[in-house]
Amino acid sequence: MTEKQKDMAVPGKSVRAEIRHFQMPDTLGGKLRVWRFLIARRFIQVSILVLFMGTLHYGWTLFNQLVLTGNMSSSRLFGVIPLSDPFAVLQVIASLQWPHMDALIGAAIVLAVYLLLGGRVFCAWACPVNMVADLANWLREKWGIRSMFIVPSKTRYWALLLTLILSFILGVAAFEWVSPIAIMHRELIYGIGLGFIAVLGIFIFDLLVMARGWCGHFCPLGAFWSVVGRTAQIRVAFDDASCTRCGDCVKECPEPSVLSFKEAAQHGMVRSGECTNCGKCIVVCPENSLSFNLRACIRSNSALRSEHGSTS
Repeated sequence: MTEKQKDMAVPGKSVRAEIRHFQMPDTLGGKLRVWRFLIARRFIQVSILVLFMGTLHYGWTLFNQLVLTGNMSSSRLFGVIPLSDPFAVLQVIASLQWPHMDALIGAAIVLAVYLLLGGRVFCAWACPVNMVADLANWLREKWGIRSMFIVPSKTRYWALLLTLILSFILGVAAFEWVSPIAIMHRELIYGIGLGFIAVLGIFIFDLLVMARGWCGHFCPLGAFWSVVGRTAQIRVAFDDASCTRCGDCVKECPEPSVLSFKEAAQHGMVRSGECTNCGKCIVVCPENSLSFNLRACIRSNSALRSEHGSTS
């Protein structure tokens, strides 16, 4: 056995299979399967914007109620259900103001949804800036552009703390005044103007200065959802037995620090709250070692494997 094989071996098990790397299928059907999560994410992101736009400009209704009014910080669904960004509400509270009851109810509803789905699901599946960041990253890889410098991804948590401190000092929800998410939403819904320069700035920064600089390192909203994401019930399950440690998932992940083979093998899943559940790691795994599953099912499967292992 070579040293490499010894490193990959698992006690009590046979040597891991030979490493294979992801290959993009030649057929359209195969490509669509690889792109399935990307297509679903873009559909949801665009659909949210279209619903806002259609309701505002064309008065779209359902059951005689406006479909979706407001913005991504505070909105109302079907004229009845309030939806609020919990982080925006937290900033208001930090500014020593008490939010309206509708805002509190809306924040509770949104928070409950993301406690189930995983907080940073918002970043990959709902946030419009994600489309800008993904485009910049795609061009970086295509053109071989390297980052000018690197800062720790944990920097966003300092940005989160700073946002709350500034909200307290200034007496306003600080991030909401400069949020590129809010700016991009306004520009797309109400018409492109000077505010789009901020979104262009993020694109240029991500493209030329630092890979996934804004979303991956500085966005305080992403940090907030990372904290919430620790309790997520929908996780990326990991089958250690079939994994050959090819590393394709780590290369593809927009948050590579969340993928630890050792931790994933121990718990049977990716536990980090910074995981966006984007599905990029799943589709490039040549051994199908990664998949979405409920936390309870993953724990149950892990318990069964442990029990089987102890009795065999």
